[in-house]
Amino acid sequence: MRRRYIFFDIDGTLKAGGYDNAYIPESTTRAIERLRQAGHFIAIATGRSEAMARGYMQELGIENMVSDGGYGITIDGKLRSIEPLNKGLCVELVDECRKHNMPWALQVDNSDTRVAPDSHFEEFTHDVYMRTAIVEGLEPRNYDNIYKVYVACLAPDERLLTTLNKLPWCRFLDEYIFVEPADKSHGVRQILDHFGVKYEDAIVFGDGINDLSMFVDSWTKVAMGNACDELKARADYITTNVDDDGIWNACVELKLF
Repeated sequence: MRRRYIFFDIDGTLKAGGYDNAYIPESTTRAIERLRQAGHFIAIATGRSEAMARGYMQELGIENMVSDGGYGITIDGKLRSIEPLNKGLCVELVDECRKHNMPWALQVDNSDTRVAPDSHFEEFTHDVYMRTAIVEGLEPRNYDNIYKVYVACLAPDERLLTTLNKLPWCRFLDEYIFVEPADKSHGVRQILDHFGVKYEDAIVFGDGINDLSMFVDSWTKVAMGNACDELKARADYITTNVDDDGIWNACVELKLF
């Protein structure tokens, strides 16, 4: 059987139930095992930090990952690299947040914890996505690397932040925006180039707006049944919903095992 290099988004693709009731469907776990037995290369492709996604790798027995919105690479269980955001632009953005009294937080290392200068970010968002640690006197200029910036604001107030025109960002939740790398195809290509394989041997699975970046013509694109319309419009194949055996059905249709 032709070996394929298969990349899966997490939320809404591998994982069902949203943030509060997250679970991986049994048919998905079974499909991943069958793909492994068939000799395919399996990887996660997520916007999450490597530390935030590692648990899903372990749960599914996957050893390869594109993390950090395409700018983190893990191969054979080893984190090879994470590219940070442009520090100067991040500092500029935080200065704008201060000007407009918008709470903010930073991710300055590969962990499950972001840092904030006070409690205002947590009080505004009541967020459960990740831990927030308060660092008094927090100053982004003092860090060598900044991987993500979180800005608490309701739409369309983010329009006040002109620096966002020069940084990748997305709104997944009503209460705040994520300023983070947003080119999963960048990481997919890095892994394919590492192994010296043809791009046409890759297959990507996704459901959300942040998966648009890896829905390119170089490889096969599979959209979940619960995917956004923009993603479905670019897909080569649309499967059933994540909680309706979507991964399994696509693998069967594409004759991957």
